[in-house]
This record gives sequence, C-alpha cells and structure tokens, in this order.
Amino acid sequence: MAEDTETRPASAGAEEREEGEIADDGDGSAAAAAGRVSAHPLENAWTFWFDNPQGKSRAVAWGSTIHPIHTFSTVEDFWSLYNNIHHPSKLNVGADFHCFKDKIEPKWEDPICANGGKWTISCGKGKSDTFWLHTLLALIGEQFDFGDEICGAVVSVRKNEERVAIWTKNAANETAQISIGKQWKEFLDYKDSIGFVVHEDAKRSDKSAKNRYTV
Repeated sequence: MAEDTETRPASAGAEEREEGEIADDGDGSAAAAAGRVSAHPLENAWTFWFDNPQGKSRAVAWGSTIHPIHTFSTVEDFWSLYNNIHHPSKLNVGADFHCFKDKIEPKWEDPICANGGKWTISCGKGKSDTFWLHTLLALIGEQFDFGDEICGAVVSVRKNEERVAIWTKNAANETAQISIGKQWKEFLDYKDSIGFVVHEDAKRSDKSAKNRYTV
C-alpha cells in the first residue's frame, strides 16, 4: 500500500501552529480549496479529535480533554486537513490524535465502542507518521473487508514509544477482529505480532490487559 500512496507536502507555516490547530490558508478555511474542485465523497464522514496532553496533568475527568477538530466527508477535505495539522512526530509527549467515524466518540463509554476493543502497533519515537497516514487511508478508503466493524483509529505519543491503534465495535466477533488485524498488518507491511485487547478487560485490569487475539 505504501507504494500506491501519494503523500503531499504540508503547507508553509506548519511549525508555528499549535497542536491540533488547523492553519488558515488565507481563505478562512482549511477546506476552502476542496470547494473549488469537483469533490470525491467518502463512504463515511470522519472526525479528527485531539486529546490535549497539558489537560491530562490536571485533576479532571477522563475524556474531558478530548475535543473534536473537524469532520470531513471528501477526499479533498481530508488532504486539506491532513496537510495543515501536525503529524504525530510533531506532537508533544502525552498527546492522542484520533480519527473516528462521525457520531462516534473515541471513548470506551460511547455505546458503539463499549463492547469493542483495539488492535495496537508500537514503534519507536518519530516513526509513526507513515503508519498513521497509511492507516487513515485504509480506513477512509474502506479497504477492510469488515470495515463496518471499525470505529476509528488513534495515534498516541508517549515518552519511549508511539502507538497506533484501531478501535472496533464488537470484540466477540472473532472472525471480523482477526480479519481486521491481518489486513492492517498487510497494509502497513508490519512483520511483528500485534494483539487485540478488549475495552472491558482493559477497564477491569490494574495492569496491562491480556490480548484476546493475536496475529
């Protein structure tokens, strides 16, 4: 998949932007250019969400620091947004950047996510940019056989590593989960084993929850 993907350079001034902030390209909207061409609609609308790492250091309820950035529903709008927001390697430690189907919040408590789980890939610092982009393209391009089972994806920047995860709806659907995990590894050309953790198991465990499935 990496060979078929055309990445586009971020616009000038990206270094001066705040995390999660969309640059104003002079037309008053990051998606203004998309409106001037024939749009290519996506099968689903998607929303970018940002979890502010500074907010996590304060005594606030979990999830209260997550806020939506923008919802997009065309190929052009996606690229306008992607090229005008910081990529994972530019985010501060502790940040989480999400891309979920519209109307689904990236929280365990969301009814659509509640019975699901997540596949996770780990990589070294500064190495998640390509994994993140190719994951996004596979999601919005509906490349998964069980795409209806997918809620969204998140990239997490931590002190010693970066992680990309795909959240799914129904952890009990083993056929769907195994298919998603295997296809994801193929799309990313990822050779190591990856595990699927059920949200409910993670909530109940004081330590790292055990993998329900592995591929």
